[in-house]
Amino acid sequence: QVQLVESGGGSVQAGGSLRLSCAASGRTFSSRPMGWFRQAPGQEREFVAVISWNGGNTNYADSVKGRFTISRDNAKKMVYLQMNSLKPEDTAVYYCAAGWTGPNAMPTTRMEYAYWGQGTQVTVSS
Repeated sequence: QVQLVESGGGSVQAGGSLRLSCAASGRTFSSRPMGWFRQAPGQEREFVAVISWNGGNTNYADSVKGRFTISRDNAKKMVYLQMNSLKPEDTAVYYCAAGWTGPNAMPTTRMEYAYWGQGTQVTVSS
């Protein structure tokens, strides 16, 4: 079992920055890929970023590439999402998720994730 708690959301003007944090508990955290997803009102939950179990590989949705950075600290059981140059279209609830274990896993779809946090709201105003 892995429990996830997001924090760091809030309201910011376009062009601003936010850093989301995800605190994890559970013995298998460090062996799992970790991802961030987001869901805007009336829309499907979409992939944002993923990081491999050891932090060596990352992948991003095209819409956030170059603006967002995912990182992790396995010793602290934390995952982060640094969001820069925020746009109004980034407004959504952001979810942290723990993927199924696997040495080369870099999941980008919802079904590839086993555990989810409760989400944190990010609002970007123009």
